[in-house]
Amino acid sequence: MRTLRRNALFKALVLCQCAVLPSIAFAQDATNESPQASSPTELEGIVVTGRRAADRLAIDDKRNADGQVDAIRADDVGRLPDQNVAEAVRRLPGVSTLNDQGEGRYLTVRGVSPELLNVTLNGQTAPAPEPDGRQVKLDDIPSGLIGAVTVNKTLTPDMDANAIAGQVNIETVSAFDRNRTFATARAAYGHYDINGENPYEFDGSFGGVFGADRQFGAVFAINHSDRRIGSQNMQNPGDWIEVDDQWVPEGLEVRQYNTHRRRSGAVANFDWKASENASLFLRFLYSKYQDQETRDAFAVEFDEDGIAPGSATAGTFEDAEAIRAIRTREETTSTFTVSTGGEFRFGDDKLTAEATYSRADKRDPHRDEWGFVAGDISGSYLLGPRGYDISFDDDAAFDPAGFEPDFYEPESRRAVEDLYQARLDYVIPFGGEGSEFQFGVKYIKREKRNDQTGRAWEYDDGDMTMADVAGGHIPSVFGGRYRLGPLVSGPRADAYFLANQGEFEEDDEGTLSASLAADYSITEDITAAYAMARLWFGDVTVIPGMRIEHTKGSYAAHAFDLEESSLDQPFNVFGSRSYTDFFPGVNVRWDASEHLVVRGAVTRAIGRPNYESLAPFVEIEGANSIEPEVTMGNPDLEPLYSTNADLSLEYYVGNRGVLSAAVFHKSISNPIYEVTRTDQDGVFGGIALTGAEISTWTNARKATVSGLELNAQYELSFLPSPFDGFSVGANMTFVDSEAEGLPARTDKVPLLNQSDRVASAQVSYEKYGFSARLAYTYRSAMLSEVHEEDPEGDIYWDSLRQWDIKFGYEITPRWSVFLEGSNLNDAAMRAYVGRRDRTMEREIYGWSARMGAQFKF
Repeated sequence: MRTLRRNALFKALVLCQCAVLPSIAFAQDATNESPQASSPTELEGIVVTGRRAADRLAIDDKRNADGQVDAIRADDVGRLPDQNVAEAVRRLPGVSTLNDQGEGRYLTVRGVSPELLNVTLNGQTAPAPEPDGRQVKLDDIPSGLIGAVTVNKTLTPDMDANAIAGQVNIETVSAFDRNRTFATARAAYGHYDINGENPYEFDGSFGGVFGADRQFGAVFAINHSDRRIGSQNMQNPGDWIEVDDQWVPEGLEVRQYNTHRRRSGAVANFDWKASENASLFLRFLYSKYQDQETRDAFAVEFDEDGIAPGSATAGTFEDAEAIRAIRTREETTSTFTVSTGGEFRFGDDKLTAEATYSRADKRDPHRDEWGFVAGDISGSYLLGPRGYDISFDDDAAFDPAGFEPDFYEPESRRAVEDLYQARLDYVIPFGGEGSEFQFGVKYIKREKRNDQTGRAWEYDDGDMTMADVAGGHIPSVFGGRYRLGPLVSGPRADAYFLANQGEFEEDDEGTLSASLAADYSITEDITAAYAMARLWFGDVTVIPGMRIEHTKGSYAAHAFDLEESSLDQPFNVFGSRSYTDFFPGVNVRWDASEHLVVRGAVTRAIGRPNYESLAPFVEIEGANSIEPEVTMGNPDLEPLYSTNADLSLEYYVGNRGVLSAAVFHKSISNPIYEVTRTDQDGVFGGIALTGAEISTWTNARKATVSGLELNAQYELSFLPSPFDGFSVGANMTFVDSEAEGLPARTDKVPLLNQSDRVASAQVSYEKYGFSARLAYTYRSAMLSEVHEEDPEGDIYWDSLRQWDIKFGYEITPRWSVFLEGSNLNDAAMRAYVGRRDRTMEREIYGWSARMGAQFKF
């Protein structure tokens, strides 16, 4: 009742504004397209479609939500505005992405890392395919299969508490969303500037309602894309060191990546309105992501004693080592989710029930690397403010006959996560103003396994050189700035190894480490219950409540000594945790006027440690040496807890525009960092060690995140025709974070992956069947890795700016064409150590373009 009354008021406001503001979107003939066919916005008989209609629906979602929400909707062809979910959502306020090969993969919300973001699919927790963390890959999910994405920045008790960064809910389409027979088809063909390759993709959907009383609904959707991506990379293969008062890199490595990515997906959703009081659903989603990559690399590693600075920015080097390597890898990630449930009404009461099974299966059948080395390399270097260059005294570093085999390391891996979920929610209305009481329970069982197998071979005896297995030749990368030269042929090197295995000797310690250190098995059970109320006092809505979650986890891994253990040893070290937490919270909404909504919230959330850091593995190297080295997991890690305070002001002009400002503060206890401690005595993996170096994960004492979020979005319908087709939008978020209590660090450090500023802006136009959008995204630098002692050793990802553009034209009400351009400014990924002039890594991707056609009815 509360929602119905709010929607009625909202519709009245929209209709009132229509009398004053003329409609400005390009419109379909209502006799050809019913409103239900494409979920458009309907104002005074005018049907608004396309991106503008989707934006209006997203504003509706924001305005009608219980808490602070931002949303993005698919347009009437069932498309989000970008290639994958991550890239579409990054345009919302306070949201940025962590990229892979230039594409958005993980989301960071309000400066909090992706592993602390709860990603749900149709309201249920999504599986995480990566073996090392809880973050959910969002480039696996094609945007063509998604109806809407909602970012909840404040929590209510009916949401999972494992959401310090918030919750992102991905919704697939139901037939009753459109309430008629519909179909869409889309195909695109593109071009990558950096390698000249041509990606292609297609997707389609079909659905409708049927039956005597139109009580059945079904939707089917498919997607496939095939992309051969290229990128070029330069990086420091070591650290920055101080030589004669000059900071010098320990070398230079250049890489050429050739990546083949294929993504396929399918959705099948079924609905049945069995009666006025009962409806049932069955949902399926399958996605498959295949990634094959060849990485050719050439590196020069300096000898510190051979570095001779000649000026403040230049010098020479000698006795350096050159390395030529090739890594080939193949991985396939598949995700399958099936969910069933229903909604049942008992008078005014409502019961919803749902059960879900999900599996994420990541298979890496091979991740193999060959390396060849040559010595006595000399030359000179030149340092710049954002990079550096080296030159060589002769061509010894470019003669494949001068490179001897150094290592061959084949590897395979498989990670599987099974998720079993069930939930019940019951709503009881009371009072005469639409208030209601809600309670429910949820159970999640998570089973996560990782099995990695690797071999490490060193060349022992023979006359093999790189010339025996040479492949092609790339003269230079980065537009001629860095020489690359001759390449290793992976197939020829593999064939040589199989035919001459006697010339190689296995590195037993390397094989043992590659095969045991990453293996684990983790089971986690979370049992939750909650109770909450929605109390409506005229223009004020108060949502108080409490959630209780009991977590029980068990962990198994390997403890091994590189000198004594064997490959076939079973799991021999175990850990377990059990704890119960309470999460009180209150959300308040005040409809201060027809246009102004004020929201406030105080909530509490949890962040459970990543799998890799929890697994109780212990790897010991040099147990009998003077300084043994130990790498180990930490099953005793404490979860992170966050107390969150949020306040926002939202000014709406119907669903045509919104101005909003929000302030937020998170007080986080037990943030987790990777650390190294030296000179440690104790028993590790059953072995007593003295003076050991221990690398592990630990909890810092506390951290805070504070920020200001500004957002503006408006249709410029007050302008004279044809300029009334313009819309504008911009947002910017300012964030500051501090963590303290790291071992061996007395200073305060930012949270990992937190940018101080995140922004996006776009200008769009829709009229006369023509549409266009120019979009800009920005994030400032963010911390990637923390040095155990010295802030000068912290590694940062530098700031990133990107421009994208899209044009479209509707030829007929059913057919349209489009042209898109991404990364028009050739934005590069860059990392630095301590200071911006100490380049650690730089990677370029070039621009890309796509053109295509789409059909709908």
